[in-house]
Amino acid sequence: MEVTLLIEATESAFKILEDARNHAAGIMDTTVELMAEESRVLRDKKCRAIFTGAQRRKTRFHNFMGTAIILFIFWSLLSGHFDLFHLVLGAVCSLAVSYLFHDLLFVNVRIGNLRTMAWRFLIYIPWLLGQILIANMHVAALVLRPKMPISPRIIRFKTKLETDISKVTLANSITLTPGTITIDIRGDEFYVHALSHMVADDLYGGEMEDRVAHIFMEGDHLYLQDALDAARIYETLGV
Repeated sequence: MEVTLLIEATESAFKILEDARNHAAGIMDTTVELMAEESRVLRDKKCRAIFTGAQRRKTRFHNFMGTAIILFIFWSLLSGHFDLFHLVLGAVCSLAVSYLFHDLLFVNVRIGNLRTMAWRFLIYIPWLLGQILIANMHVAALVLRPKMPISPRIIRFKTKLETDISKVTLANSITLTPGTITIDIRGDEFYVHALSHMVADDLYGGEMEDRVAHIFMEGDHLYLQDALDAARIYETLGV
């Protein structure tokens, strides 16, 4: 009887030890899997960090070179001197200014959008020149009339533009157009001196603001060309 009980106790002890061994082996396997998963996650994060850092440096370099080239072209056009001394001086100044302020011009450029923005800006220039011509004719008509029917006023409007460069572009576009001068920008509000009702109504219409927003891909504006560009992308993808 005692031998039988001893055998049963021994078998129970071995069974408990076997269960404990299996349980411990399961815990170890789970630990190894978790460590492998954590190692993979850390490796992926490191790879993404390396790629993101490299892409960010590449983007900064493109912004720097783009700003330098634009400044050098303007320097050459405005100086009117194309000898070696002035060209070298212009290149040095352009590189220095670009190194300090390259993030201003391309502050919100996403990867692959730089050429799109440059192309849209080139398209914007003829439209702006046309507006300048129309405004010149309007101001000339006002001045040549005997009664000179002007109605000068200071108007205030809130812009939906998001970045400093887009606001500066809009402000300079307004100032370049005869009959309007940008007096101040306070946050999202523009203060503009308008010579007549017509030019004030044109500003309130917001076409110039929409075109500037289209250039810099501002999120609060949906310009017609944006929709056409998106349609071509979806057509290419077969969506």
